[in-house]
Amino acid sequence: MVEWKLRKRLKETGETIPNQVKKQTQKPTLKWAFVLMRKITEVKVEVDSRVITKIVNMDEVKGKIIRLMGKYCEKYYF
Repeated sequence: MVEWKLRKRLKETGETIPNQVKKQTQKPTLKWAFVLMRKITEVKVEVDSRVITKIVNMDEVKGKIIRLMGKYCEKYYF
């Protein structure tokens, strides 16, 4: 279901993401999308008794995948 949604949104917007051999595609597998997303990390740092939360290792491709998946996914990363 999620793979179908990602492929549908890529086709609707005319966007692509790189596949395993760096070729742009509109039909990635869900497994590959998860591989691309795997290094995103939430970091919490305490500064002056306040906890600051940041998302690190975000890049253009990861942001594109999250944006294409919609508002429900965006609220966890942005």
